[in-house]
Amino acid sequence: MKVVWICLGGLAVAVAAAKGEKRAVEYKYNNLTPQEERIIVKKGTERPFTGKYDNHFEKGMYICRRCNAALYESDSKFKSNCGWPSFDDEIPGAVKRQRDADGRRTEILCARCGGHLGHVFEGEKMTPKDTRHCVNSVSLDFVPAENLGRAVFAAGCFWGVEYYFQREPGVIQTTVGYTGGRTEKPTYQAVCSKTTGHAEAVEVIFDSRRTSYEKLARLFFEIHDPTQVDRQGPDVGDQYRSAIFYVNDEQKRVAEELIAALKKKGLNVATRVVPLEKLWPAEDYHQDYYDKTGKQPYCHIRVKQF
Repeated sequence: MKVVWICLGGLAVAVAAAKGEKRAVEYKYNNLTPQEERIIVKKGTERPFTGKYDNHFEKGMYICRRCNAALYESDSKFKSNCGWPSFDDEIPGAVKRQRDADGRRTEILCARCGGHLGHVFEGEKMTPKDTRHCVNSVSLDFVPAENLGRAVFAAGCFWGVEYYFQREPGVIQTTVGYTGGRTEKPTYQAVCSKTTGHAEAVEVIFDSRRTSYEKLARLFFEIHDPTQVDRQGPDVGDQYRSAIFYVNDEQKRVAEELIAALKKKGLNVATRVVPLEKLWPAEDYHQDYYDKTGKQPYCHIRVKQF
């Protein structure tokens, strides 16, 4: 995509050079084996006690085999002796429920791609939560705890920032929220009042075997204009500032090196690099905003910088 930056009254606006060019970025699904296709797409069931995750209790995160979305924390897994992996809770918003075709059971699907996971049962009293997600191992992949990375970026309206990170290979979970401010438990209304000092930010959980912090930080610099101060496109205010909230010294080093590289190219980078203190999750209606609405970002577009 050819893109030019046009300055209008001090506002940098990304404009697609080709008229009518679509900016949508699609999710990339993994290729499936015939067995995976039969279960995930055609809603089949693996034979009991044959799945690789039935008696698997390593610390980490279970993700969708089809689209890599985070589904279950390992702490929610329990031994049910039913023959399939069992969980008593899902990651909020990750699993969709619907009436099964048999009219009796409740089917569970990946909320992102619609892939079939299995069924959910309640009232069995196996755990204090009294819930059992009975999931096919074939529908899952697993990321060990030591391979889970965390990054937090602020680059204007968090809707658009999340949109791009959700679609980046290796990213398995995103959460929009508020950080860098002076008050606890901020609300969207409070942050918009410009009295709390918080920035709209996105927490990114990634699989370090499939991507790296540096690659994600490069994406951060390419989906917004890092030269703008306390604004991004039409959104004005300190909550829209460009900032990297690092969680360790290595992330700080990477961020500072990328900023130095951009400055050598003539960009007057205004991005702040500060330690992460706490990220407060935003209200539910802000999470996965563009996936829920079917819209596209209005002030973010990827522009190659490196």
